Amino acid sequence: MSVQNSTGNSSQQRSAVEWNEHVYEFTIAPGQRPERLDAFLTHSIVHATRTRVQKAIDAEAVTVNGRPSKANYRIRPNDQIRVTVMRPPPLQLIPQNIPLTVMYEDEHLLVIDKAPGILVHPGLGNRDGTLVNAVLWHLGQRDPINVLKARESWGDGDDDDSRSESSEQGTDDDQAWGSAELGADEVPGLRPGIVHRLDRDTTGVMVIGKTYPATMHLATQFAERTVSRQYVALAWGVIADDYRLIESEIGRSPRDRTLRAVVRTGGKYAATEVTVLERYNFASLIACKLRTGRTHQIRVHLSHDKHPLIGDGDYGGRESAVAGLHTVYRKPAAQLLTNIHRQALHARILGFTHPHTKERLTFESPLPSDMQACLDLLRDGSPHASANP
Repeated sequence: MSVQNSTGNSSQQRSAVEWNEHVYEFTIAPGQRPERLDAFLTHSIVHATRTRVQKAIDAEAVTVNGRPSKANYRIRPNDQIRVTVMRPPPLQLIPQNIPLTVMYEDEHLLVIDKAPGILVHPGLGNRDGTLVNAVLWHLGQRDPINVLKARESWGDGDDDDSRSESSEQGTDDDQAWGSAELGADEVPGLRPGIVHRLDRDTTGVMVIGKTYPATMHLATQFAERTVSRQYVALAWGVIADDYRLIESEIGRSPRDRTLRAVVRTGGKYAATEVTVLERYNFASLIACKLRTGRTHQIRVHLSHDKHPLIGDGDYGGRESAVAGLHTVYRKPAAQLLTNIHRQALHARILGFTHPHTKERLTFESPLPSDMQACLDLLRDGSPHASANP
């Protein structure tokens, strides 16, 4: 497929989100049966959960008759209950003239080559400048689109259903968001045509539906794993096995809840196929195939396998990886990091069935310039490197 470029020149300004105090007030009606305070608030406030409510009570953000109360307090008729939480302003989707590299387009769908540094969805910390904003402009939308209000913040340490995938809510998987970012699956209209995602700094092929039937058809293919995808990555260290299947449970990192980690219990099953394409003195070029789609799955699995992706500061792929190399390789390894400032991960191939014509389409994206520069340095310094993996 040929590559066409759609360009734009506007620079995007991002403003801080100003949270506003929001108060819920309840007067318990006569005849109300005795009920725990936390249970009453959980079913009385939209999007509230038992954990959130209990944390708000512990933080004395809930009062009964003007005084802080306990979660196990039994409400009585005529009780005056006041709950104070913080709420962000309503979110608008603003079409923005952001450059897109278009690989294919027809009346049903759009295939792009995603650049690094762009989120797929808006969120509380990134309300514009995302792929969604760019796609809306590309499709001819000019007026802002109002979407539902975001959930309130119930304080630090919210439970999992209110937290984000990470600070870069795009990921190399298809899962829903969850944290300080606004959950795309929670807000109808927030992700027009978006059926899968890539991390903010992961590059490569993405498909976007232009109509509702096309979007639903594509989403079903991703859900049923009938799409074909291949990622290529540069990992630290010489990976011994030509092929291996990495299996584990992946969950939130106990050290940093915005990241993921391999966990023994409480996570979700994840499987990544890794094939070595080239080996160098202190690094490997690999191809990865996802059998599952978990947040940061490739990055987490390779890091846990002691081969973090080159440039991946979140998962041990920058200076700490260089420090772990033999002294003879530290200088050329450090030079690599001057060429790439993100994880060296690229969605190279995407294949799917066209929702309308039923034709099988496959798209391949060339390596971005930063990964190619790293590859050139590795090949120059390794006598065993192949010129054409």
